[in-house]
Amino acid sequence: MRVLLTSSPCSPYPQADGRVLYGYNPANGFLKCLREGWEPGCRCVMISSDPKDFVHNDRMRGEFEGFFRISGIPVSGLVICDERNEGELDRLLAESRIVILAGGHVPTQNAFFQKIGLKERINDFEGTVMGISAGTMNCASVVYAQPELAGESKDPAYERFLTGLGLTDLMILPHYQEVKDNMLDGKRLMEDITYGDSRGRTFYALVDGSYVVCQGGEEILHGEAYRIQNGMTEKICEQNGAIGL
Repeated sequence: MRVLLTSSPCSPYPQADGRVLYGYNPANGFLKCLREGWEPGCRCVMISSDPKDFVHNDRMRGEFEGFFRISGIPVSGLVICDERNEGELDRLLAESRIVILAGGHVPTQNAFFQKIGLKERINDFEGTVMGISAGTMNCASVVYAQPELAGESKDPAYERFLTGLGLTDLMILPHYQEVKDNMLDGKRLMEDITYGDSRGRTFYALVDGSYVVCQGGEEILHGEAYRIQNGMTEKICEQNGAIGL
């Protein structure tokens, strides 16, 4: 299994007719990485973050099928896995060479993963697993569910650390360029919430376009990223750079 942990793998592509399409971001060699070992015409399954939001899930399935086409990566089909077909997961995994773990709300997706037993079922998957945002976060053995929605940081019942898929031990925070100055519940998301949670722990904050490749016992970070540890932030990799973690 090869695991790609992304913040957001997509970016806009302006067209000559003025339209703006979206495809996989070539920054930091991501497109080349995605194509490695690719089998033409392979099938993909995307596992949703909210199994009940059928409208959003269908829209996302269509968008990502288009991303493959625009980026010149041939696939024979992409199916979404949500509440409608969760009982067919074993078949969907067996038919697919790439699994996409969608972005969304981390605890909601984590609960769905637990419900369908994804941790046990994906263990023997031999293709590529690509996490996107929440999907990347839920790949960890221990998931840091950084508070996101109003009230979560104040709710004593909100669980900030969850059991994940165990595909990596890295606790990743996506979209760092967007969220680093955010406020939540009257507090600074990073300094007043996340820094405290980093005591005795290490988080890796990725900007969109950066990603980690986990394969063969190695974890290689590509692109701009930061280490948050014991209440301090340190830039550990530059755009177009790569380091082992």
